[in-house]
Amino acid sequence: MSGPISSSDQRFLRQFSTVIVILVLVAFGLIAIAAYIYDRMPQPADPALTSSIEARIAPVGASYAGAAGAAAIQAAQAAATKAAASEVAYGGTLNGQDIYNHLCHTCHATGVAGAPVVGNAKMWDPRIAQGLAVLVQHAMNGYHGPDGNFMPPKGGNPALSQAQIEATIKWMVSQVKK
Repeated sequence: MSGPISSSDQRFLRQFSTVIVILVLVAFGLIAIAAYIYDRMPQPADPALTSSIEARIAPVGASYAGAAGAAAIQAAQAAATKAAASEVAYGGTLNGQDIYNHLCHTCHATGVAGAPVVGNAKMWDPRIAQGLAVLVQHAMNGYHGPDGNFMPPKGGNPALSQAQIEATIKWMVSQVKK
């Protein structure tokens, strides 16, 4: 049975090969069309990007009028007061050493950004001479010194209260050895 291929078999093989080539070309064409359509479709937006855009374009304020407006203002103030009360740093402790150990030691143990090192009288004496009120003001509002010193407001923790800052400064000043 291994003789020459008959003419009908040759015709079948040609037609079969032609059909296969056409089907392969159609498949590649469909793949190309699908890729084209996929490239033209909008990509899903990143939720973080979407929320940051919405936050940037949100209105800065609102208009309130009449009794409904007064009630809305009071509700907003009450919510802000409640949120601020719940955001007390370090459980509201007034132990200056605890607050120093949680936050202030980062800069005041090594002198980062010109911070006076706790216990170093040479660095602290000119600051102590300005008075406690000035030290508290610099700690509360931040400080940029003429020689490049830098203190972020509230040491970088906005949840600190003024009483906590005063207690921490008093503790740090008490550590100066004379």
